[in-house]
Amino acid sequence: MNFGSYLAAMDTILQLNDWMMNTGRRSGDPIKVVSQLCSTLTNAGVPLWRVNIGQRFANPLLIAWGIIWTPDGTETYDVTHARMLTDGYIGSAFEYISLHQRPLHKSLLGLDPEKDHVSYIEFAQAGGTDYYATLLDYGDGSQHGCTFATQAADGFTPEHLAMIESTKTGLSCALEPMTMRKSTQSLLRTYLGNGPSESVWNGTIQRGERTTLDAVVMFTDLRGFTALSDVASEEEVFDALNGYFDVVVQSVTEAGGDVLKFMGDGILSIFAIEGSADRNLQCCQAVSAAKGVLTGLEQLNEARTNGDKLPLDVGVGINVGQVSYGNIGSPGRLDFTVLGGAVNVASRVEGLTKSIGDRVLATQMVAKEVPHLFTSRGHHTVRGIHHPIEIFGLLEAVV
Repeated sequence: MNFGSYLAAMDTILQLNDWMMNTGRRSGDPIKVVSQLCSTLTNAGVPLWRVNIGQRFANPLLIAWGIIWTPDGTETYDVTHARMLTDGYIGSAFEYISLHQRPLHKSLLGLDPEKDHVSYIEFAQAGGTDYYATLLDYGDGSQHGCTFATQAADGFTPEHLAMIESTKTGLSCALEPMTMRKSTQSLLRTYLGNGPSESVWNGTIQRGERTTLDAVVMFTDLRGFTALSDVASEEEVFDALNGYFDVVVQSVTEAGGDVLKFMGDGILSIFAIEGSADRNLQCCQAVSAAKGVLTGLEQLNEARTNGDKLPLDVGVGINVGQVSYGNIGSPGRLDFTVLGGAVNVASRVEGLTKSIGDRVLATQMVAKEVPHLFTSRGHHTVRGIHHPIEIFGLLEAVV
């Protein structure tokens, strides 16, 4: 690249930075920003083949997300904490720039499979010739990694790398607010569930306000948890809880429900009913989730038994009715909670699993929507209801 071409290219980069700091930042679309970045750099003469813009999360479940660009398209991805402990991260360019606090420029030619990281080997096998990694610094002190790969025979020139570095100001300005919003929204979903987190994010649930809706309510409780806590170590108790929580949350999520609250070893989930025609569907979904819990628990117990750990058991209560959720507390400290008669009944029906013997019990309002899956267990007294109500047990043989 001659000097005149380089000056023209840098002028293009200035225009790109202006676009990212204004139009791109306001778009709220990371794919649009990264696509514009890569297409502009390519048109300016930087021979890009693959670009990965990694963004760190403040989240107990996910540690990062990112955007990958290739000439064929752009997509996003998530990274769990567990992945950071694998060979996929250890020894990678992302780890290098984070540890050494400086960019990495590495040729992908003549690599040593015994010494070089597997990602470099894979890029080279796909036709990559050169690789560059650098850091983005955000205003909150966090750092985020960017990697650029090319298939050009001569790799990246110093001018190419200077152009890439010159885009970092605009890229940081565009992506930082998106990352902060995405991180906050992800954190809210982690602790509150999908529906409530969206309401809190939009500012529609303030202190004292509540949202009321019809829903199928499922209350799940770990049986024998107190006894387990008395004989097991804290590590074993937390391991049991996490395994049980994984089973329930996965089952509820796959069935389209929303986990709203963890209460010790109890889990409150709902399946929102959007209209009268939706009532049967959501009852079916809740039953599907309960069946998923039983199946998942069976698989979990097989692994626990093989590891010389005590098996776990569960009780599930299902009801349908009106619930309200919102923020309660003092002006300086709020808690999210779910209230309503339907919630109380679901919890107390679950409590009957211990005396009746079925692991999944439901009220008549649920059972009548899926009668072929339930059988009557007679009328029982439920605290808070003036007269005995008919309780139905799930036919586990059909699970």
